[in-house]
Amino acid sequence: MDKLFDTFLLMLDGSEITLEIFVVTLVLALPLGMLAALGRLSKLKAMSRLVEFYIWLMRGTPLMLQMLFIYFALPFVPVIGIRLPDFPAAIVAFVLNYA
Repeated sequence: MDKLFDTFLLMLDGSEITLEIFVVTLVLALPLGMLAALGRLSKLKAMSRLVEFYIWLMRGTPLMLQMLFIYFALPFVPVIGIRLPDFPAAIVAFVLNYA
């Protein structure tokens, strides 16, 4: 019975983290998605094409690949070159994907 209770507590902790990621993603992805929609409808051809490429890229790659890229490959990109901790890397991946 103790093992079951310990497992329940671990699942409760995991649920808390999941809800935190969900709320932060929702708050950040909605405005970014609205901006992307406005950019896609823009009369500026360059802006519309840039957002079209972003949408094509995000829809064409799986979320897991995007998460792996942000966490592992982003530090090796010469211009950016920063390593994000676990939680912010997950937030960035979810926001960019769901926007």
